[in-house]
Amino acid sequence: MTACATERVRTDGNFEDVTENTPARPPRPSGLRGLTGLPHRPAPLTLAADGSYAARLVPASGGGWFPERWTLDGCEPYAVPLPGHRPERPDSALLPLADGRVLIVRRAAGHSTVALLYPTGPGTGELPLGSVETEELTLLPPAPCGTLAHALAPVGGDGARRATAVWLLHGGDEPQRVALVPGRCTGGAWLDREGRLLALDRELDGLTKTVVVDLGRGGGVSPLLEITERSNDRLLLADPDSGLVLLRSDAPGYDRMGWGVLGSTRPVRFPEALHAADAALTPFAMQPGQTLAPESCAVAFRVDGAAGTWLAVWRPATKRLQQMAAPAGWLPGTGHWTPEGELRLPYGTRAAPCGVARTSVAWEAEAGAPAPDASPATLPAALPVPAGALAPASHSQRLRRFAWNTSAALPPTPGIRTPSPAPPNGCTTSTQTSTAEREPYGSAAHPQSCRPVPLQQAPLAAREAR
Repeated sequence: MTACATERVRTDGNFEDVTENTPARPPRPSGLRGLTGLPHRPAPLTLAADGSYAARLVPASGGGWFPERWTLDGCEPYAVPLPGHRPERPDSALLPLADGRVLIVRRAAGHSTVALLYPTGPGTGELPLGSVETEELTLLPPAPCGTLAHALAPVGGDGARRATAVWLLHGGDEPQRVALVPGRCTGGAWLDREGRLLALDRELDGLTKTVVVDLGRGGGVSPLLEITERSNDRLLLADPDSGLVLLRSDAPGYDRMGWGVLGSTRPVRFPEALHAADAALTPFAMQPGQTLAPESCAVAFRVDGAAGTWLAVWRPATKRLQQMAAPAGWLPGTGHWTPEGELRLPYGTRAAPCGVARTSVAWEAEAGAPAPDASPATLPAALPVPAGALAPASHSQRLRRFAWNTSAALPPTPGIRTPSPAPPNGCTTSTQTSTAEREPYGSAAHPQSCRPVPLQQAPLAAREAR
């Protein structure tokens, strides 16, 4: 299916026409380089929502690129090449689904095509899904349900006439537009497990604020982050189970990383532990399954400093950022937490081209915790929440500054287990013994969550103080 349309976008009670066939590409927002916690660093490997599969582009021996799918949930990880009839372009985008298929977006002149790839013994099966008339189709993170795939596409020109379309690429009969949001949208995080509430960072009228798009109600838009009226507030990561969110804002006076909880009456926190002057922190994974326990939800960070790239973990309850030496061959910025607290990091070396290192973090005990009234920098803005969610017991503990030392050698990390390679699963050949005559349907069952409720407008104490 090829889609091109003129939409009427509702803004402040008025309608304006937005035409989607304008090829102009907007410039990237200035001032984003070198900031702590950049959310859009391209990863060398893309994981499925449940961490069972991954996919990436690898160079072909005769030139060009081809997709490669990793299977990570078995006793031994292995990789399967998915070459097509012709090499892929390096700007093709991949998204693995929980059923083992890999969605690919190929960019061409004036449009983008969407297809599903799957192994068929010695070859690669391909199921075309359709096309979208835009060259700039950006895949969103996989929905927590593991079966849906969405993307963003710019619509219209610059300024007030600009909008962003949200496309459902897989999950319907064909690619279809499910929302049209005024402004330029980037990022993307899911606030529920059904793939309905999508948080986007929207640039509008010179400011960037995070909004929530309710895909189950025709794409209705409501605010999520608005710490102050003139601050730029962006969402980095969100966990639907615990409600923990990591954000980045210049509301404290300069760009800082902070955290909050959906539905909590406590203010957004900007702990010193997440402010490293000599390193860049990029969160890439949150621990699922910590229902109503956001302070126990673990977060993994990629750390880039003068000494190289390594790993760090943190959770609000410990108030410290713990450094960890990454395993050899780690694909930076990729990883997955299990609900039990095991961190799984994909890696590739010559001896083991496809591997997963596992570690169970030994959290440091916090000795001599200060009194609750000694709190770090906060701003009086609560986060909106689906109705009925409960707030955690306390957010008022003091958060201490962690002393970074990027010039020294990183300490060895106890507990990381690197499985030894065992052919043929340690190479890039398929272990499937039978040829599939059609695409593999069906996937593992996912737990059903409660019916999501649209997020409401947050009360802003900062406004009332004025």
